[in-house]
Amino acid sequence: MQTHINRSLYMVLCFLSVSVFVSAQQEGGGRLRLTQQELINLKPSRSGSAPGSSNLRAVQEIVVTGDPSKAGLYTIMLKVAPHTRIPAHKHPDERMGTVISGTWYFGYGDKFNESKVKKLPAGSIYSEVKNQNHFAMTGDEAVIVEINGYGPSGVTFVDPADDPLHKK
Repeated sequence: MQTHINRSLYMVLCFLSVSVFVSAQQEGGGRLRLTQQELINLKPSRSGSAPGSSNLRAVQEIVVTGDPSKAGLYTIMLKVAPHTRIPAHKHPDERMGTVISGTWYFGYGDKFNESKVKKLPAGSIYSEVKNQNHFAMTGDEAVIVEINGYGPSGVTFVDPADDPLHKK
């Protein structure tokens, strides 16, 4: 009986802390105001397999607004670990990215090619054109990228063997 009460209390406390966290971000009526530091401090909602992400374990996804798996506007943040290479892939939706922190290296093409990436420091923007292959990498520091799009989103790798979901 005591274990059941402890679990119930734990669940209620978890729910309340999540509710306080979300309500601290959302002001009602869909309004949202976050500073750069508040964005950086957000905790990942997904890691690995997530709509609009690359399915890599080194990439954590945070859904800020909307739902990238459904039709409609969405904003996600990707927290990408240092020394990460994201192979060539595409998304079925138009997307715009903003580098929040760190330095992002981004390129277009059918195959990862480090000589074709452009160095994008914090504050830079870039586009991910619908169904256009692109690739990215990080250097010695973690990177946070905000992506805005109109879903549903997804990911298709040029070489299916690069998709972590297909690796055994």
